[in-house]
Amino acid sequence: MQPLRTLGVCMKILFISLGCDKNLVDSEEMLGLLTKSGNKIVDTEEEAEGIIINTCCFIHDAKEESVETILEMAEYKKAGTCKALIVTGCMAQRYKEEIIKEIPEVDAVLGTASYGEIVKALNEASQGRHFQEYKDINYLPLPDGGRILTTGGHFGYLKIAEGCDKHCTYCIIPKLRGRFRSVPMERLLSQAGEMAEQGVKELILVAQETTVYGTDLYGKKSLHLLIKELCKIPGIRWIRILYCYPEEIYEDLITVMKEEKKVCHYLDLPIQHASDRILKRMGRRTTKKELKDIIARLRKEIPDIVLRTTLISGFPGETQEDHEELMDFVDEMEFDRLGVFTYSAEEDTPAAAMEGQIPQECKEERRDELMELQQEISLEKGEARIGQELLVMIEGKVSGENAYIGRTYGDAPKVDGYIFVQTGEVLMTGDFARVRVTGALEYDLIGELADEYTE
Repeated sequence: MQPLRTLGVCMKILFISLGCDKNLVDSEEMLGLLTKSGNKIVDTEEEAEGIIINTCCFIHDAKEESVETILEMAEYKKAGTCKALIVTGCMAQRYKEEIIKEIPEVDAVLGTASYGEIVKALNEASQGRHFQEYKDINYLPLPDGGRILTTGGHFGYLKIAEGCDKHCTYCIIPKLRGRFRSVPMERLLSQAGEMAEQGVKELILVAQETTVYGTDLYGKKSLHLLIKELCKIPGIRWIRILYCYPEEIYEDLITVMKEEKKVCHYLDLPIQHASDRILKRMGRRTTKKELKDIIARLRKEIPDIVLRTTLISGFPGETQEDHEELMDFVDEMEFDRLGVFTYSAEEDTPAAAMEGQIPQECKEERRDELMELQQEISLEKGEARIGQELLVMIEGKVSGENAYIGRTYGDAPKVDGYIFVQTGEVLMTGDFARVRVTGALEYDLIGELADEYTE
């Protein structure tokens, strides 16, 4: 993932956000606090007096990117152009002692629950004082600085909860982000309203797990109640739900997806595998049969639903038979969207100590086989769309061509495909248009404006 560099006048601040969309929300909260306190956000290292890096260390590649970014930015501290270098996020939580010891140019380190102290950290660091803050990881920061949206303005992420209680054997998140804590509904509605006033038309609900929203605050699953209230906000056209654990899908959620017109018929179900033996080793709470039943139920209740999932290839102990079982499952289920990660052994997780670790080459071969299969499925599904008219959100113009890039209800930003709309009409980013599908690529569609295209 490319790091986000966004435009911190007490000081000129370069802010670099790495990792997932949930981390991005934390970055946008920090940007709000920084600008509210009078800092100016800049977009180059050369003009920055302070540099803040919100890190990720979910898997090895993310950890490596975070380390490389910190070391790269430390050079500006050595050169004297940067007066304060601050590290926040998951790597700051997990490797705080190592960062301080190995990279002396770092002036301040904030843990995952402490990003609300970013202004204090900057003030201390700018005066030459080292600063560290690690609140209890089960603390839920609710800073009141307003968010600076960095997604272009027409869509935005709404983080509805923090932490996770699932404790899958491969995952470090509960140790970095704490137990599951829902954000109070009134705060989410206020934040969503502010986002809509800023021009956001698509709300994307994110958390480590969205489906159990409210269980800790209200004593029951309340995602459907939150969605009903969000649908009342003027200006919001689409509401998209990510990170739904399949075993937690419940009837009221399905009902609200069917009844509320603003809710995209799209669900992200991270299943990780289909072999019962591997699912058990992963600490997952479903079986292959249960997964099939959930998928069949969703497709029966919502026939046009687009289902996305993620898989892990090469989990410890995965045999060739397990892999073939997963291939057969993918072939049978025909997911609309699918991504595959090779297993990454993370320190302090049970899976890292398991016997039967798979060679990297084998993991990659299995990943590639899964993705080749999915490419065929995706192309077939795209071709089946030819002739259909779909509502499309315009994302931008193709340089030098009479064509625009857009997304359908079945495409989440950054992770799914696009539809390329050929037209001589003038469209603007964030516009909605009705588009007739005329062609399909492996993961993308091609289309033209319908006769009555304005929305």
